[in-house]
Amino acid sequence: MSSIFPPLEYPRGSSVHSLLESASDRFGDRVAIRFEDRVLTYRDFNQQADGFARLLAERGVGAGQRVAVMASNRPEFFTSVYGILKLGASAVMISSAWKQAETAHAAHLTGPVLAITDGDTHLRLPEPLAGRVIHLDDDPAVAALADSPADAPAADLDWDHTEAVLMFSSGTTGMPKAVRHTHASINAATVIWGEVLGLTPEDRFQITTPPFHILGLLNLLSSVWAGSSVRLHPRFDLEAMLGAIEADRITLEMAVAPIALAMANHPNLEEFDLSSLRYIMWGATPVTESVAQRVTERTGVPFMPAYGASEAPVLTSNPVNRPDLWRLDSPGPPVHDVDIRIAHLETGAVLAPGEVGEIQARSPAMMAGYLPEEANAEAFSDGWYRTGDVGWMEPDGWLHITDRVKEMIKVKGFQVAPAEVEAVLLGHPDVLDCAVFGLPDPDSGEAVTAAVQLAPGAAATEEELKALVADTLAGYKRLRAVHFVESVPRLPSGKTLRRELKLQFEPPSS
Repeated sequence: MSSIFPPLEYPRGSSVHSLLESASDRFGDRVAIRFEDRVLTYRDFNQQADGFARLLAERGVGAGQRVAVMASNRPEFFTSVYGILKLGASAVMISSAWKQAETAHAAHLTGPVLAITDGDTHLRLPEPLAGRVIHLDDDPAVAALADSPADAPAADLDWDHTEAVLMFSSGTTGMPKAVRHTHASINAATVIWGEVLGLTPEDRFQITTPPFHILGLLNLLSSVWAGSSVRLHPRFDLEAMLGAIEADRITLEMAVAPIALAMANHPNLEEFDLSSLRYIMWGATPVTESVAQRVTERTGVPFMPAYGASEAPVLTSNPVNRPDLWRLDSPGPPVHDVDIRIAHLETGAVLAPGEVGEIQARSPAMMAGYLPEEANAEAFSDGWYRTGDVGWMEPDGWLHITDRVKEMIKVKGFQVAPAEVEAVLLGHPDVLDCAVFGLPDPDSGEAVTAAVQLAPGAAATEEELKALVADTLAGYKRLRAVHFVESVPRLPSGKTLRRELKLQFEPPSS
């Protein structure tokens, strides 16, 4: 299978922003970003990133520091990220959906010296960060960036080892962890993703996924690498997405489960001209074959599945240049320079093709590690990243994903840590014990579900507990159902038997 994904050359010793500067030189007047009725050329894009670098320097940000970015999907999100990188600082990607407790945890873990915000996100920042803000809507200096001179403070650093981006990935035993990427690992991910997508300067695609998510970020970075153009959407809107495919002649589309399902169920899907699409990439969530087939039958556009993680972006993919090999039951074989192995769930021994175990990976795009540092001990095995996914490989390398080790709940491509939701529930005086788990859901992938043991004589209701979680955590972490139980099943060690709960409350298959 190596001939399908041959080795690649990576920009070693280069910064992430050097790829934007190169694109500005090569594609200066070509459109880089479309957003609503605005258009940024590559020259505009790089110039405004330079302006952000100067603005941040004026606000006291320097090399080696961290800047939080908690904003919506808009051009300034990306120009600010590039500006941060040009200074030799690193960007901390904080979800704009997070609430005070989540944001406070992220800030405490990463220590940003300043935050870039929009809308009401600044209201959810903890002190003292709340007093160190550049607001994209209200700061006059941001509006002036379009006319700023085309130069920026220069940082001369060891880019292969300089931290570039931090994003958050949850674990079942605690709060979200920060995933640290260097310029080298992000550049490798950018090149691999661009090659996997088959991007060229003639491609046009759109980003409806959040920019703080690895998929949204990597789509933009890879577009810059290729010199293609993207349309940004402030939020997912199916009508706007389908309309943009027709109006902009979009050549490739990204889909997670909710997007694909919305397309499959759209009553007037055939009325949109989608003939410009080469394919739809299905990533971040497992493929539902029946949904993909329904969309293809109605539009004629095939799906090309892929698989990756924030910690190791782009692990496997169906080969873009071999559509005759595309299939929906597998996210493909390992891509360029990525190694995949299957390890025994208990002993860690490497297993033969066909045997089921934990999926482990090595990649030039591997993260530098987690924050907090102690989380790294269980993240790697002999230099291999432990994905926490369970699966098996065919003899020719095609991967199959069957389950999860870490018991994460996947909601619309986002990971929800059961322990985080459990901590909120256990803060209610009526809750004696609880366990949170995911159940299959056709709309979101999985539904966050809780089994709750109330204290004797307590009278908390399902709606009361749902409201508590909704008021404390981001919307995608909200409880879909609460089941009251006499006791939560556990091993003698105290480990929750979530699988028993899933079997007990999983709805019967139709």
